Amino acid sequence: MSTLNQVVDSPRPDFLTALKVWIKIGLLSFGGPAAQIALMHKLIVEEKNWLSEKQYLNALNFCMLLPGPEAMQLASYAGWRMHGVRGGLAAGLSFVLPGALVIMILAGAYSVYGDISIINALFLGIKAAVIVVVIEALLRVAKRALVTTEHWLIAVLAFVAIFFFNLPYPLIVIAAAAFGFIRSRSDKEPAQAIAKPDMAGATFKTVITWLAIWILPFVLLYALGDQHFLIKLGAFFSKLAVVTFGGAYAVLAYLAQDVVTQFGWLTADEMMDGLGLAETTPGPLILVTEFVGFIAGFREGGIALGITAALITLWVTFVPCFLWIFAGAPYIEWISAQPRLKGALSAITAAVVGVILNLSVWFALHVLFESVTATKIGPLSLWTPEWGTLDWRVVLLVVGCSIALLRLHWSLMLVLALSAMAGLALQVSTL
Repeated sequence: MSTLNQVVDSPRPDFLTALKVWIKIGLLSFGGPAAQIALMHKLIVEEKNWLSEKQYLNALNFCMLLPGPEAMQLASYAGWRMHGVRGGLAAGLSFVLPGALVIMILAGAYSVYGDISIINALFLGIKAAVIVVVIEALLRVAKRALVTTEHWLIAVLAFVAIFFFNLPYPLIVIAAAAFGFIRSRSDKEPAQAIAKPDMAGATFKTVITWLAIWILPFVLLYALGDQHFLIKLGAFFSKLAVVTFGGAYAVLAYLAQDVVTQFGWLTADEMMDGLGLAETTPGPLILVTEFVGFIAGFREGGIALGITAALITLWVTFVPCFLWIFAGAPYIEWISAQPRLKGALSAITAAVVGVILNLSVWFALHVLFESVTATKIGPLSLWTPEWGTLDWRVVLLVVGCSIALLRLHWSLMLVLALSAMAGLALQVSTL
């Protein structure tokens, strides 16, 4: 078991061994960022010991500061530490592509049939298991990250701010970082002997390279001519990729407002169906943008344009993630070794615990209850379940998964498979 200060001394895995783990993570990454962060922690920190607890939390703090899906960027960073750029690409793409393929297929089926009830039936058990995985990981991370009374206070305030007051996630992170920076005692905590990487030239080259890769589709579309719709779509989601702090939940209101009201690409019901698909399939929740791109393209020009639009959406959503990681990854260890920056990162870690708790509660409510509404009471925003819609099948599955994972310590893959089959059987038996 890793501890917060343990230094990883296990040998670096070969590329193919690591690739198998990245693919496994991609296939099992259900349930949004909280569950995905938990899954990676279990595999690469606890089981493989490829990163120490401290390295993992430092990387998570850094990724939480970036726009885009933090779990995918965390995977890319872990891959980068193992095998450089090709490792980062392998880990990041393995995290995204399985879910992207599933979303592409389901978006095509949805555009024809307009129904996702069968998908909900298939993933009922998986979502129940994910609730337990999230709770287990949240307890572990909290135990290691909340080491002082101040850290506990930051975590509680972060949860209250985002869950009850719906404050912007970046504002919460900035406030925590500022508090930690000011409160750190640099005179009593000398910096560790980690030199600042002398990589200005390499960093500049990395940024220019990935900016060129980012805009490549626009160059091709302009060259082809008469591609106004695709250029407009790509430009919109490129802008979204820069402002998606806090993941898919944080950006949903902004995304829905423009997609539904400004552009008219989807209806409000279609937007929510897309989020439902992204929630119940593997991969980051921001894959909802792929669904939006597919439906918008399909409506504009049929299945071929739908596939093209979805691919462009994927490109401009995830290429920036590699830019942020490959440009910033070399500096993470140095940043975490500076006393005041270390204090800021520790405070961010505590705030992240509160944010993950928020995502966990949100996810659990929407899995356990069929109807959950957001109620505004002055500045307060409350998620209120309708108790009559409590799904007894999910409760039963959660209890079973809790016993299997927490008491019997069965493997995660086995529990997911058994829970999925049990969920499907329960769903069919109650139809």
